[in-house]
Amino acid sequence: MTTALTTPMDAPGVDTPQERPAVRLSHVSRTFGGPGAATTVLDDISLDVAPGEFVTLLGASGCGKSTLLNLVAGLDEPSSGTIEVPGARPALMFQDHALFPWLTAGRNIELALRLAGVPREERGPEAERLLELVRLGGAHRKRVHELSGGMRQRVALARSLAQGSTVLLMDEPFAALDAITRDVLHDEITRIWEERRLTVLFVTHNVREAVRLAQRVVLLSSRPGRIAREWRIDLPQPRRGESAEVADLSVDITEHLRGEISRHGRH
Repeated sequence: MTTALTTPMDAPGVDTPQERPAVRLSHVSRTFGGPGAATTVLDDISLDVAPGEFVTLLGASGCGKSTLLNLVAGLDEPSSGTIEVPGARPALMFQDHALFPWLTAGRNIELALRLAGVPREERGPEAERLLELVRLGGAHRKRVHELSGGMRQRVALARSLAQGSTVLLMDEPFAALDAITRDVLHDEITRIWEERRLTVLFVTHNVREAVRLAQRVVLLSSRPGRIAREWRIDLPQPRRGESAEVADLSVDITEHLRGEISRHGRH
């Protein structure tokens, strides 16, 4: 059964005796610009992500989804509030694969392993193992221009995993891919999330993608971004984007997203 849960917008989660959140944001705001020209992009965001949880952040363009991800990644600092990621620094995967074109697929991954402190003699075998994990065994010596868009994103995913973090941040990583390739990669990221027991925070503006992948969908309001509503997705994986359950819940969430966009347009 699918259930939708609305949670308080300003109340951080409560720790259980068994585990701490893998990611915790407490009353986080981010404002850009100086006095007289300040723009608040995120306003009073409180969010806990449990270890091993897959959460999608959904919202209209410009609502602050990518800004929030950059804050969690440590690429930016909040104007107020606190962010806690108790484990290793999160790994970040962008929409653009950002691979170095002068390196092979394997060497791109080995560079990440080097930065993670993996000894030289272990990097080659580990890169091969990660390529196998993303179903690109044998692609170690291929240059970036020899890879399709989907293959490049698989290498980018392997490179993110090479950072050794159990927290993976994904900023619309499949948005530029065709529908069939995106569908295949949805299955792949679900498989890897389950195998590796990763904690995933996934940004998207695609409602059906959010529902297909996540255990929890978090809707951000239009600027300034606030948590408007959350849905707990109690559907077993793997899911199909065209299934009736995914489609029905997508319609419900889309109506709320449209409401947020309309509300923003009236201000």
